[in-house]
Amino acid sequence: MKAICVYCGSAAGILPAYAAGARQLAANLVEQQLGLVYGGGNVGLMGIIADEVMRLGGRVTGIIPQALMDKEVGHRGLSELHIVKNMHERKAMMAELSDGFIAMPGGIGTLEELFEVMTWAQLGFHDKPIGLLNVEGFYDGLLEFLKNTQQQGFLRSAHLDLLYSSSNPAELLQHFATYQPVHVRKWVDKPDL
Repeated sequence: MKAICVYCGSAAGILPAYAAGARQLAANLVEQQLGLVYGGGNVGLMGIIADEVMRLGGRVTGIIPQALMDKEVGHRGLSELHIVKNMHERKAMMAELSDGFIAMPGGIGTLEELFEVMTWAQLGFHDKPIGLLNVEGFYDGLLEFLKNTQQQGFLRSAHLDLLYSSSNPAELLQHFATYQPVHVRKWVDKPDL
């Protein structure tokens, strides 16, 4: 593994623990010589994790659409910044440059990115690890919802297991280091229900 994509909020959230989690993940990435790939912003948790990785001497690659760069939310102090046409190009490049994906606390954009890479894994388009940095139980409700989705026959257990959750960034990265992909058919047959 060389780089981890981190999805997170363009806001910092109301709890100081969210920023602390971003800084701890940054420290763990640098300690393990893993680069950060992220959305290229200089605001919220995005800016916090990027600033911390840079401060600690790590490598940060940002990918941001021109429209957001024009609004002056692009981070100009990164190792590398790619300015792309749109969100589709942004997400494709983030996925291409990354060896795994972590979602920190964030809003609907973070959730959309998380569910997209989960869907891609489910369909066999990639076999990279996916994790939640579940700071202060932020994702507990989502994990319960996904369990219900599985119980109602819309998600296989093996596909639910694609998503690893921990409140500890070092534990997440350790899971990534030992991750062995499991390939399971996407489609559920009637007898499987």
